Amino acid sequence: MKDVIDDIPALMAQIGSAARDAAATLAFATPEAKAMALTTAAEALWARKADVIAANAKDLSFGRDKGLSDAMMDRLALDEDRIAGICDSLRAIAAQADPVGATIAEWEQPNGLHIRRVRTPLGVVGVIYESRPNVTADAGALCLKAGNAVILRGGSESFHSSQAIHGAMVEGLRAAGLPEAAIQLVPTRDRAAVQAMLTATDHIDVIVPRGGKGLVGLVQREARVPVFAHLEGIVHIYVDPSADPETARKVVLNAKTRRTGICGSAECLLIHRDIAEGLGQDLLDMLSDAGVEVRAGDGLRGDLEATEEDWGTEYLDMKIAAKVVDSVEDAIAHIRQYGSNHTDCILAEDAAPVAMFFERLDSAILMHNASTQFADGGEFGMGAEIGIATGKMHARGPVGAEQLTSFKYLVTADGAIRS
Repeated sequence: MKDVIDDIPALMAQIGSAARDAAATLAFATPEAKAMALTTAAEALWARKADVIAANAKDLSFGRDKGLSDAMMDRLALDEDRIAGICDSLRAIAAQADPVGATIAEWEQPNGLHIRRVRTPLGVVGVIYESRPNVTADAGALCLKAGNAVILRGGSESFHSSQAIHGAMVEGLRAAGLPEAAIQLVPTRDRAAVQAMLTATDHIDVIVPRGGKGLVGLVQREARVPVFAHLEGIVHIYVDPSADPETARKVVLNAKTRRTGICGSAECLLIHRDIAEGLGQDLLDMLSDAGVEVRAGDGLRGDLEATEEDWGTEYLDMKIAAKVVDSVEDAIAHIRQYGSNHTDCILAEDAAPVAMFFERLDSAILMHNASTQFADGGEFGMGAEIGIATGKMHARGPVGAEQLTSFKYLVTADGAIRS
């Protein structure tokens, strides 16, 4: 692939037209063909793992020269274990029930109509992403499973890795007799390709951005195509007085430190005043000992004093804000003010505060006594995800194959006429 393309509008129009044609074929592709494409892609990717790692080394070098943060470099990096994880995701998606044509609801009307609401593909999905090359496989697989064609525009950081992974996906399509244009990768780093996708209303049905606040904000501001997205993952954990200390310790440590660069990483700890000097301070000391920079509010001791800017900050780094709250209602009010409707968690053993937390917050994902690092489509049993959607139209939370479908009504009768 060439990094520099002379005529971006012509290129993107060609890609879009090919995707639209492919989508028409995928709409009635058999579940067996789609599953074969994905399992073959997994085999091809594993066979090419050395080539993928070599391509990834080029991207890591590019990222270092560009000055990417440690968290972004972690997102970018591939090794055998991560490639194996990508292959496992491809196989898991292949093994899932095919959503296309599934009946969502069915009923009879007194007027003689038999009505079924069934799942149907969206059409063409555009995915714009930054440093995570695994999105190439995850997005391609989920779109294919849902009968959609997909146009992938990977970031400049993951340019070579994405090409290597895309090659395996195309090999799977070819083996299954499906159109190779079903999964296309934009062959340039030129940002003009992004702008072309955002306005391609004739060719793209929905855009999914995967990346930082800058990318997602740009897409949400400038897209003329509908968007599934979240702007930030400002993830809170509220520690109730009824929390089990051992559960709290292991959940908080995992939620913050397992992988700091993902959108499910905890960014703010809200601690009930009754346990601030006990369990609450123990949690902050534990995080500090683990290398986390704790920015503590009044009544707590940390590495730095928290400021107003720390509330509502997505660090994506070994940093966390901490604040004392007077009640679960106070915690809910703080999350409503500073949260991003992504993922929020309560640590508690009493049922009443959990019920209130679940009832009164409207984040896409709410958790109880579980690490927020589970905010992931793969962990939800979806095989993988194309992103986390925090809007309220169509898709919300992890966007898997089922969320990449719409529906249509199939109406039958025996000569029914309307009076």
